[in-house]
Amino acid sequence: MKAIVVREFGGPEVMTLDDVPTPSPGPGQVLVRIRAAGVNPADTYARTGAGAARPQLPYTPGTDGAGVVESAGPDVKHVRPGERVYTARSLSGTYAEFALALSSQVHPLPERVTFSQGAGVFVPYATAWRALTHFARALPAETLLVHGASGGVGIAAIQVARAAGMTIIGTAGTDKGRDLAVREGAHHVFDHRVSGYQEEILRLTGNRGVDVILEMLSNVNLGADLKLLAPRGRVVVIGSRGEVTVNPRDLMSRDAAIFGMLLWNISDEEAASTHAALKAGLENGTLRPVVGLELKLAEAPLAHRKVIEPGAYGKIVLLT
Repeated sequence: MKAIVVREFGGPEVMTLDDVPTPSPGPGQVLVRIRAAGVNPADTYARTGAGAARPQLPYTPGTDGAGVVESAGPDVKHVRPGERVYTARSLSGTYAEFALALSSQVHPLPERVTFSQGAGVFVPYATAWRALTHFARALPAETLLVHGASGGVGIAAIQVARAAGMTIIGTAGTDKGRDLAVREGAHHVFDHRVSGYQEEILRLTGNRGVDVILEMLSNVNLGADLKLLAPRGRVVVIGSRGEVTVNPRDLMSRDAAIFGMLLWNISDEEAASTHAALKAGLENGTLRPVVGLELKLAEAPLAHRKVIEPGAYGKIVLLT
């Protein structure tokens, strides 16, 4: 089979398209014929060796994928060969024509969801769901600020929050991205490149502030975020590319909190409830992954360059 292989840590160019043996499933395992693989910023951090989880070389990147069950171990009952599925991590990596996964990492994909959309389910939607429900404990009628609202996690957060009855404010750096955020459910969207947009957000809330902030780039925004919080407000840090200085008094004066969250720390119980919620949302159309760019598997280096560029728009996927 064809697969992207990383043999040394480094830039996007270390990823090569190679022929590798097709794995076979053992007990409790599933072999998925991958039709689309999702590309996430975390994939780029792993490729450099600087991610939260350092892969053992050589390896095939990718945690998100969607396709059809090719074969399964004899004890696997919840999916069968020929069924459409999405993956939530895997044993062998999803930037490949086939991926070997534990049965617990494979989930049914509703017919209304395309394979490209399915490749954008796990990391974006599980991250958004976990941040809003397990950490922020967000409630209907609360106000949510989503930084990077036009990216994969941002769009997922907007859809989840809109279905829950929250008022949603988003930020995005392009007209196209802001239009997308509004289309997917944001009530108000600001250009984070314009000086003073934080003051506009405060005025919008009557100077009360926002109840929950989902932060994708905390090294840039976190210090200013704390000044936007309402009393007992919560910030969930989802992404950061460096260190940041904050004033603890901005937290103290509001009885506010900052949570740091890493999706890979999800417990089995949290995962079960998360995937049940995602399945329901995908089935009823509440959750609708947005695919911004489809590339060929061999174009993985280009995908890694684009996924960390400013101006995010939906999900980038690799087609096999």
